[in-house]
Amino acid sequence: MRRVVSILATLCLVGGVAVTTLANPAAVAASNRPAEYLALGDSIAFGFSPLAAPTSAANFVGYPDKVAEALRDRLTNAGCPGETSSHFIDLAGSDNNCGLWRAYYPLHTSYGTAQLAFADGFLRSHPKTQVVSIDIGANDLQVLVNSCGGEANVPCIMTGMPGMLATLSSNLDTIYGHIRLADRYHHKLVALTVYSTDYGNQTLTWAISQVNQIVAARTLAWGGIVADGFGAFAAASAAYNGDTCAAGLRIVVGPSVCDSHPSPAGRNLLARTIVKALRAD
Repeated sequence: MRRVVSILATLCLVGGVAVTTLANPAAVAASNRPAEYLALGDSIAFGFSPLAAPTSAANFVGYPDKVAEALRDRLTNAGCPGETSSHFIDLAGSDNNCGLWRAYYPLHTSYGTAQLAFADGFLRSHPKTQVVSIDIGANDLQVLVNSCGGEANVPCIMTGMPGMLATLSSNLDTIYGHIRLADRYHHKLVALTVYSTDYGNQTLTWAISQVNQIVAARTLAWGGIVADGFGAFAAASAAYNGDTCAAGLRIVVGPSVCDSHPSPAGRNLLARTIVKALRAD
């Protein structure tokens, strides 16, 4: 749904001649700019690719770029590779190397605070923001998997899942509470659910689905919209037995080997999924 921005001008009749008075030229110039779109999240929002040089953020194109093109909005992308919901709130929180990336490489948007503090400042100073998107939770799960020594230690992961999910739920309430209450943002807020890299891997896909249930529940509770990235990748890889690498949805790094991040085709599918969810709301 396109948003129409009105330009306010005062028409005064002086000696029978119509004169357009612009009481604040700077404000009128600002009103001509596109509506703002703030993208928050992790490496998927950032557009990370292992094939691109990390020294310039311009080398990375994420789904927010394609969403902004479709909506014709001005994008500010605050995504950080490795961001967890805890590190999103507090730089001292558990992290999956977002802090390490920020220490050596640039983000699309430079900020020295936690991502939540940046979002707070942005939303309060950009009242024309019409869309906020977020993808978060995948790295919360990855931190747990790493602490268990890898995906093979299923008992450890199963034991840690309830605590991880409870933390994610609480963190999402903190994040959404800031956006909705402290920042008084009441426009479109959309969360993208996490896709599985291999829908044939039942343990992995189950764990990701648990993360997505928390993300969806808390997003809806705060009046947000859920974009089903999980379902979109599942449908697109169904003909390949759920293998998203074979389906061309992830970045190829070797013969029949893919990185976990989306290829241009996968990125564009995620963008279309978000735009569809926004327009259906």
